[in-house]
Amino acid sequence: MSSERITDAYKDRSSATGIMYFACMKRRRFIKNTAWAGIGVNVHPMLSRHTQEEQSLRLIIDADTANEVDDLFAIVAALLAPSLQVIGLTSAQYHTSPLAPNDSVGESQRLNKEILELMNRTEMPHPQGSNLPLVNEWTPQPSEAAEFIIEQARDLTAGEKVSVSILGPCTNIASAVLLAPDIVQKLRVYYLGFWHDPRQNTWSKREFNSRNDPNAVNALLNNQHLEFHVMTATTSQHVIFEKDIVDLHLKGKTGVGNYLVNRWESFHRWWQTTDPEKRKWVMWDVALIMALAYPDLATEESFITPHDNLKRSIRAFTEIDARAMEDQFWRLLDAYVG
Repeated sequence: MSSERITDAYKDRSSATGIMYFACMKRRRFIKNTAWAGIGVNVHPMLSRHTQEEQSLRLIIDADTANEVDDLFAIVAALLAPSLQVIGLTSAQYHTSPLAPNDSVGESQRLNKEILELMNRTEMPHPQGSNLPLVNEWTPQPSEAAEFIIEQARDLTAGEKVSVSILGPCTNIASAVLLAPDIVQKLRVYYLGFWHDPRQNTWSKREFNSRNDPNAVNALLNNQHLEFHVMTATTSQHVIFEKDIVDLHLKGKTGVGNYLVNRWESFHRWWQTTDPEKRKWVMWDVALIMALAYPDLATEESFITPHDNLKRSIRAFTEIDARAMEDQFWRLLDAYVG
């Protein structure tokens, strides 16, 4: 998950490929601009369930879920989006937060289990990640989460890739790559992190996710064979939910509805002195998930890595339709909670 630019102390927070491929671009534009967009989680009548699964993006979500609120909203959206096939939910640490317990990954793991139970998805693998960041760029932190990523990658045939969306630090995915270098070309990494000026191509790693494991970030950036995409805090900061709208859609609804509302209301937003009533919340993680689920709502460009990393090309989201992302989010949730 990511954070706000409001104070440098807070987490500064913080692609789109393969999603629902329809017969042609005309149909894609039609779906985006007409009533199909409002169908939400319903299966397109022209596609069988088998075909839909084949055309969906196979995705592992790696999240520091207990660190904030937006992770949970993003996870729920990913589980509901018909264009995403979530095959695993792994937990990540967030040790630099002043609210972080000694076992921060354990707290993320607990929330992951709770959300899967509420959504009747307990069959989904949800291995626990490392509670510690990398000590350097070459030494992994073994964990069940890292092993799961390795297993999923090695299970693929030549030419196939599994996508991993990193909503927190890069500890687990970096550890997987360090433990099993042979999987690199079978991975497609989508990271939520950094501040970025696309005009000058200047990068700032003074951002919460990056600060939680800078060695892991560098290990990935310096791997010339790893496909790396980033949803920057600069871009994702524009997805902002209002509490009144959240209440309108979710308050009083059983299950995941009230769960998300309660998380919003009970979480202590330590980094922010303004808006003490928590009327608004930046949904950094939701921006990344919605960009993956609805690629027409995001623009991605190629850039050269930060100056202190191996010089190579990576991809970054430079623009998003924040309003449309929020609208699609509520279509998914309304169809689910009723």
